[in-house]
Amino acid sequence: MKAIHFGAGNIGRGFVGLLLHDAGYEVVFADVNSALIDALHAAPSYEVHEMGEGARQHTVQGFRAINSATDTEALIDEIATADVVTTAVGPNILKFVAPVIAAGLARRSASLPRMAVMACENAINATDLLAENVRSHVTGADWPAVSARAAFANTAVDRIVPNQAADAGLTVTVEAFYEWVIERGAFGDEVPDIPGATFVDNLEPYIERKLFTVNTGHATIAYFGSQAGVTTIAEALDVPSVVTAVRSVLEETSALLVDKHGLDVDAQRSYREKILIRFSNPALLDTVERVGRQPMRKLSRNERFIGPAAEIAESGVVPVALLAAIGAALRFSVADDEQSATLQRMLRAESAEHVVQQVCGLDAAHPLYEHVLLEVRRAQGL
Repeated sequence: MKAIHFGAGNIGRGFVGLLLHDAGYEVVFADVNSALIDALHAAPSYEVHEMGEGARQHTVQGFRAINSATDTEALIDEIATADVVTTAVGPNILKFVAPVIAAGLARRSASLPRMAVMACENAINATDLLAENVRSHVTGADWPAVSARAAFANTAVDRIVPNQAADAGLTVTVEAFYEWVIERGAFGDEVPDIPGATFVDNLEPYIERKLFTVNTGHATIAYFGSQAGVTTIAEALDVPSVVTAVRSVLEETSALLVDKHGLDVDAQRSYREKILIRFSNPALLDTVERVGRQPMRKLSRNERFIGPAAEIAESGVVPVALLAAIGAALRFSVADDEQSATLQRMLRAESAEHVVQQVCGLDAAHPLYEHVLLEVRRAQGL
C-alpha cells in the first residue's frame, strides 16, 4: 500500500505521515521545501517523540520524498498508483496541490480501486474545498470518469505539534494525544485500512467540536497570552485572567455544540477540561506567537471565532466572551507574520466597516455585525 502525503513539515511527519506509516503504508512525502526533501532523501529514518500521558517513541522508516515544485511528473506518476493521498499544508495551499492530484487521477488506471483523498487541515470540510480545486483542473466532459477514480472524504484532525528545537533535524516532538476522524460515507464498502483513524457516519459534530473547542481555545489563550506578555501557552495558563477568558469562551462554544449537535453536557465539559490540561503541558514548549499566527484566517467567517459567535448571535444571544477574544485577536501584532502585519495596516488605514466585511465576512444585516464592529473600533482606538 502507498500513501502520498503533501506537507513534509512537523505535522506531516509527526502526525498524518506517522499514522499512515504505522498502518503499513509506504509514505511518499511531497513538499516544495528542497532542503527538507534533501534531508528526507538522506535519512533512513526519523524519530517522533510523544510527550504526555501514554507517551511512546516512534521510528519511521521506509518513506520516500519528492520535491513537488521540481519533480512534478514523478509526483503525478506516484499519485496515479497510490492508495491514499493526504494533505497537511494549510487550507490556503490546497489550490496549489490540486493540479497534480487532478493529473494523477487522469493518469490513473480505471481498473485500480478508488484512491482515498483526505485533506487533514484545521478547517471545516477542507476536502470538499480540495475536490473543488481538483475539479477546476479537469474538463467538464472528463470529470465523471476522473472523479470515479477517487473517494474524497472530509476529516477532523487534532494533535498539538509545537515549534521544534532549532537542532531537532527531522525529529518531531508531539503531544501523546491525537484524533483523526474520517467520514465513512465517502468510501462505500472500500474504507481504507488506517487503524489509528476513526471512521464515522456524521463528521460535522466532530469537526465543529474540535474547531470550536480545541482551535478556538488554543487561539484564545494565544491572543490573551500575548496581551499578558508571556511567551508560551503553558505560561499563559498560569495567568488567572487568561484562564478566565478561555474558560468563558469554551463555555459559550460548548453551549452551542450541546444545543446544535445534542452532545452530552458532562462529556463536553470533560472534553474541554482535558483540552486545557493538554494545552498546559510544559514539555511541548508551544508559543503564543506560533499559535496566534495568521489572525486574518482565524477571524474569517467560518473559522474558530466568527463561526460560533455568528451562530450564537443568530439565536438571539450576545456571545460576550467570544467577542472579547475577537478583540484580543485584532490586537495581535507580530511583525514577521504576514497576516498580522496586514491586519494591523488595515486597522490603521481602513474603516471599521471595511475590516468587518473583508476580514470577518459579516454584512451589516447580520446580528453579530454591530458587536464585531465595536470590537474593531476599540482595536483602532476609536
